[in-house]
Amino acid sequence: MAKAILYDATKCTACRACQVACKNWNEREAVDTINRGTYENPLDLSTQTWLKMEFREIGDNGTFRWLFTRRACMHCTDAGCVKVCPTGALYHHDEGFVAYDKAKCSGCGYCVEFCPYSVPRMDTNRASGLGRMDKCTFCATPGLDRIDAGEEPACVKTCPTGALTFGDRATLLAAAKAKVEDLKAQGHSNAQVYGENEVSGLHVLYLLDDSPETYGLVVNPKVPAAAAAHDIIKPLGYAVAGVVALGLLLNIMVARARIISREEEKEDARG
Repeated sequence: MAKAILYDATKCTACRACQVACKNWNEREAVDTINRGTYENPLDLSTQTWLKMEFREIGDNGTFRWLFTRRACMHCTDAGCVKVCPTGALYHHDEGFVAYDKAKCSGCGYCVEFCPYSVPRMDTNRASGLGRMDKCTFCATPGLDRIDAGEEPACVKTCPTGALTFGDRATLLAAAKAKVEDLKAQGHSNAQVYGENEVSGLHVLYLLDDSPETYGLVVNPKVPAAAAAHDIIKPLGYAVAGVVALGLLLNIMVARARIISREEEKEDARG
């Protein structure tokens, strides 16, 4: 069954324990930052920060409230990054989320360009000029895999308020829809679930008590049409690579056969 994480914005206190747990489990380094007059820290996602809580100050009709938004990979079903990745470093796990094998990353940066949520980040090596991408792996990083070990993602495990839940996607979706009805009955007319159908379905679902745009979420996200061309060309690239490899192998075999033939001719001449 497909798995998902449900983020219930109505339960979140923005304690950022999830951020700390993410860095700790995935062995990400701390990022130097400065006080910018906000509770957010660090400034943005990076190769060292895969999860970040965003704070929004909402003032209307003389009232003030905080809205907190979880920012990380959304693990799309129709994932642009997977479509354009030429090496297979990005792929769909059997549980549905977008997994990542960094060892296969070529540093092309296509995933950065084609993500409708602007999540992947590249880290360029100053010495070589080459870079590799990093993003949330759903805690399924090779060598640090919690999912295959039957564990929850680290962010879910550490959440003290139950704002994050991990489990069967269909079950979480049903529970979220039921709570939406409760919220609407309490006067939250814009309450809704975000992620049920966006980009053919996200594996990070959001339970909101207001509109997605109010939370800073992308409304009607779309994978650029050019990604489809990459998806078509990719297997052709594999085929071309296979033909080239076969050609090299045949070339080596022919060259070897010629060397053996010449050696035999020399032996015959000596005899």
